[in-house]
Amino acid sequence: MEILKIIGGAPLTGTVRASGAKNAISKMLVASLLSDKECLFRNVPNITEVEITVDLCKEIGMEVDWDKKNRTLKVVTKTLKSTYVPQRFSGANRIPILIIGALLGRTDADIVVPTVGGDQIGKRPVDFHIEALRSLGAKVEYREMKKDGAWFAQAHEGLHGAVIELPYPSVGATENTILAACRASGTTIIKNAAMECEIIDLILFLQKMGVHIHVDVNRVIHIRETKIFYDVEHTVITDRIEAASFGIAAISTKGRVFVEGAKQEHMLTFLNKLREINGGFRVYDHGIEFFYAGPLKGGLHIETDVHPGFMTDWQQPLVPLLTQVDGCSVIHETVHENRFGYTKILKEMGADIEVFTQCLGPRACRFAEENHHHSIVIKGPRKLHGKDIVIPDLRAGFAYIVAALISKEECTLSNIHYLDRGYETLEEKLSSLGANIVRVKAEVKEEELITV
Repeated sequence: MEILKIIGGAPLTGTVRASGAKNAISKMLVASLLSDKECLFRNVPNITEVEITVDLCKEIGMEVDWDKKNRTLKVVTKTLKSTYVPQRFSGANRIPILIIGALLGRTDADIVVPTVGGDQIGKRPVDFHIEALRSLGAKVEYREMKKDGAWFAQAHEGLHGAVIELPYPSVGATENTILAACRASGTTIIKNAAMECEIIDLILFLQKMGVHIHVDVNRVIHIRETKIFYDVEHTVITDRIEAASFGIAAISTKGRVFVEGAKQEHMLTFLNKLREINGGFRVYDHGIEFFYAGPLKGGLHIETDVHPGFMTDWQQPLVPLLTQVDGCSVIHETVHENRFGYTKILKEMGADIEVFTQCLGPRACRFAEENHHHSIVIKGPRKLHGKDIVIPDLRAGFAYIVAALISKEECTLSNIHYLDRGYETLEEKLSSLGANIVRVKAEVKEEELITV
């Protein structure tokens, strides 16, 4: 078992390149299953999440040529060798459910995918996916199997366009509906769609493939039936979560880091919040420089939300930084109902954080009456101490990285496979910035590990 050992207290300085976006490339790999044409992706991150998605798509029939050194990935699915996603992919990531949308219009066979399990940040229901697919003419049902349940889907009579209004602008449901609509007869209109930059990147990729698709005002997407597809070359957008993570680490350690590839247009809301606490940044054509500009001030209020709001995946790495500001900060989480479990470890490290079930913000969210702990108050500045930490999920993992970089005592982090899912060569990048961090082999008791 590998662990990370970190001794913090040193400012991070230098330049680091942000990798391609995990949440973009994984969805585009699935989208490539729509056709039998070749797709060449550039700026592909060498992370576990991509490996899992590639393995899943190989089960379907995808041929893969992955040049990890040059960050290119060439794929083609000439024929479908299977429409069954094995149960071993259940809980591996949230990709299997998207296979339904990609394959419904390409095959008459039954499509079988494992159910999406919950994780440390709350349930990931697929109700919106299923209802949207049914609106397009698919038959989708849940069936119990030997160990775990699975979703069975088919469209023997073909898919047809429809007007679909999502109850919530879910990223996954929007993606699944888009994929199914590409081969549905007529026109599909998706209302209240998610508009994250990763979805826009997916739309751009699909247009290159031959899909007639465009975005209208007020979260509306129009898709017309596609019968002719083309070969595609596409460069994956930079990961805005990774870019923000390194920016936070730079300011938290009172350093100065240039994040090559970071895009201002993808990080507007995040950058505004940094300015509110006196966090320094400077935007250049080829990236963003983040730096400590003097004493950090409190009084920050954040409500996470769908794009263009403050991204939920930004709040976890940000909280350790907020333990170092002078004053109180408030975060109201409106996207996931159980995303503050990680603060328990930060409190044990010395942070002053209180968790509340109330909506601490100007508006009540969908968790208002659910008794979920979805608001926190952070008071600072506080000295953080070293600790042995078991990582419960990807973004909490980087929050602990930031906390460890702030602390001047040694921290050890296990379950680092979560970090490998979303951060490419993390310890190498941090080491190049001056962090005292090493990955080592260690014996870890089985009962100490958290698995999903």
